[in-house]
Amino acid sequence: MAMTLTTSSLLRLARPATFAAVVLLAACSKEEGPAAAGASASGGAASATGGAPGAAAAASAPPVGVSTVRAQVRDMPVLLTATGAVAALQSVDVKAQTTSVVTKVHIKEGQFVKAGELLFTLDGRTDEANLNKARAQLAKDEAGLADAQRQLARSRELFAQNFVSQGAVDANQSQVESQSAVIAADKAAIEAARVQVSYARIVAPGAGRAGAINVYPGSAVQANQTALVSITQLDPIGVAFSLPQRHLADALAALKEGGAQVTATLPEAGATLKGRLQFVDNAIDAASGTVKAKATFDNKDGKLWPGAFVTVAMTVRVLKDAIVVPQAAIIQSQRGTLVYGVVDGKAVSRPVQLLYSQGDDAVVSGLKPGERIVLDGRQNVRPGVNVVDRGRAASGAASGASGAGRGASGAGGAGRAGSEPGRGASAP
Repeated sequence: MAMTLTTSSLLRLARPATFAAVVLLAACSKEEGPAAAGASASGGAASATGGAPGAAAAASAPPVGVSTVRAQVRDMPVLLTATGAVAALQSVDVKAQTTSVVTKVHIKEGQFVKAGELLFTLDGRTDEANLNKARAQLAKDEAGLADAQRQLARSRELFAQNFVSQGAVDANQSQVESQSAVIAADKAAIEAARVQVSYARIVAPGAGRAGAINVYPGSAVQANQTALVSITQLDPIGVAFSLPQRHLADALAALKEGGAQVTATLPEAGATLKGRLQFVDNAIDAASGTVKAKATFDNKDGKLWPGAFVTVAMTVRVLKDAIVVPQAAIIQSQRGTLVYGVVDGKAVSRPVQLLYSQGDDAVVSGLKPGERIVLDGRQNVRPGVNVVDRGRAASGAASGASGAGRGASGAGGAGRAGSEPGRGASAP
């Protein structure tokens, strides 16, 4: 039997299924509602926490242990440092001025000599013979001059008696004058011969230390070619160094004031000597951009030796009443140069300007005299964080322990004092 379904029949069949679906959706929405609300609330709390300022987080962090120092006010000398080489003010290679043979050596290698001290003796017999010959010639010509003078006197007497003419007198006068000129030439020849003889004695041109001796008795030497020995002045002595072009004005100003003080430090022994700036070159080296300078030092102890390298430091000016802090306290950050100060137990960022640094000290601007700044532990410090000065805390703990010890000893003394009468009362 066939069944016929109408539209109304279909709607009646679909209503129970639709109602069940609606009930299921309502139950799901009731279960998801509280969960979503909780998630929203937690998200809001997290958002509120994430938006808190960094200073509040830093303030809630535990204190950071640091050590602090105070910014000092003092005069700071401005030093220019360079590497210099010790150079003798005078160094002479002694050479013979005549070709001869060495007959005697009067000094030893490394000996200190004085100016004019005899160093070598050469064979000067030939020169002495020439000197004697010139003296003999002078004696001969002096005899001829005496004869010419007698002839002139006789001719004048005869002319007064009208026995000779005026021409004869003039001829004798000319003979005397000519012979006088010969005498002058002979004397000059003697002086030249004496100079040649003096070349046989070689003396020190100045005071200094003798170097290696290159000749011995019997050695042949050539005039102005053979170096016999070198004499180097060691006291005083010079140190040559170069300064950057930007410091030329400071060096010239120091030179006008009598020469700035210069110190030279030996790298091996660590000894430091003091001298004065003596010379600044008149041109700047275009290749290096530096100018040559030289300072002189007293070297009585012989600590400076020619050719040695030293570290040179020169004071060009002094910064009066400068704010000086340890260079280790300065931080180079993206925001610039700064230090961390301590105010009421909290770290405070202090922007500073580095004016000059030398060794462990630095001159800055932007700080007040006596202000406490962080030295050790600054890598763990942030602005606003609580800090504890380890040095001050240690000294406070030590003083507290000392006070507690004194209090304990006082209490013990009181107990002993109280027990003494008891023992005395119990005694028979």
